Amino acid sequence: MSYSSGGVLAIDCGQTSISWSLSGTGPDWLGGSGPGVDTSRPIEPQIAERVRTLLAETGHRPSVLACGSTGLDRPDAAAALADLQDTSITEVALAHDSTTGFLGALGDAPGVMVASGTGVVTLAVGADEVARVDGWGWIMGDSGSAYWIGRNALEAAMRGYDGRREWTVLTEMLQDEFDDLELAYLELQADPDRVARVASYAAKVDEAAVSDPVARNILDKAAAHLSEAVVAAAHRVGLGRDQPPAVCALGKTFESARVHERFVAFLTMNWPSFELSEPLGDGLHGARRLASLGHGPLATRVFRASRGADSIDPGGQPTSADR
Repeated sequence: MSYSSGGVLAIDCGQTSISWSLSGTGPDWLGGSGPGVDTSRPIEPQIAERVRTLLAETGHRPSVLACGSTGLDRPDAAAALADLQDTSITEVALAHDSTTGFLGALGDAPGVMVASGTGVVTLAVGADEVARVDGWGWIMGDSGSAYWIGRNALEAAMRGYDGRREWTVLTEMLQDEFDDLELAYLELQADPDRVARVASYAAKVDEAAVSDPVARNILDKAAAHLSEAVVAAAHRVGLGRDQPPAVCALGKTFESARVHERFVAFLTMNWPSFELSEPLGDGLHGARRLASLGHGPLATRVFRASRGADSIDPGGQPTSADR
């Protein structure tokens, strides 16, 4: 699809926060961040709401929206464009944030990208195939993510409080926050931002790991889950059989030195000569690349629509926002 010259609004959406950039036909661009999306509700309307807000605040009139988001497993690009019919947007390219994360980290080269923030998803791209591992949400997946770390820390804290396991610094961490620890679960369950709130405990677990073996064990298990996902994804697309694949690790979970070190150590057990690759950019860089992405394995993961003209979705069927 060829895009018009009105500029591109690129958005990278996570559960905790979003980042965006707005570029025109010249060298200047704007950027910023905001609160994340709620994966318990349809994602496309939330994106449309953010787009309208950004356009109103900036006064810009881009013609292209390129967005990667958590929860966009089967995005309806035509419906998303229809939601923006009262704006300057005439063309959209939508993808799951695993796709934009990969594009940002590795471009269109073969390899594996694991992005671990509030949630986690791993994507591998081979010569002809793409494989996604995890990213199945906080109820049935996201192993090794900040939410997973926080959730396991909360459980360990209460086990220590009950006397089911040894006392842990994590119990003291909760006691510092809640006046009555036995009512903490009610407050957390009632919090509309409970997923992000639970994920926020990951940073405290990392701090506690300096002196607490329970916290260290949680971080080590998180690293094991993340490395396991990388190996599984690589094998599914035919990578890693003769030599280690290019692997990029993105997200705040890897800001933990212990998680980062254990993650690399576990992968070195599979590939003795393994070295972690430095990412070219982040998910927002990947979202920008959606607008000009050509043919290749990842093109099948991008959903497009344009106003007033038919476009082709990944399944090869014509779509149009005007139908």
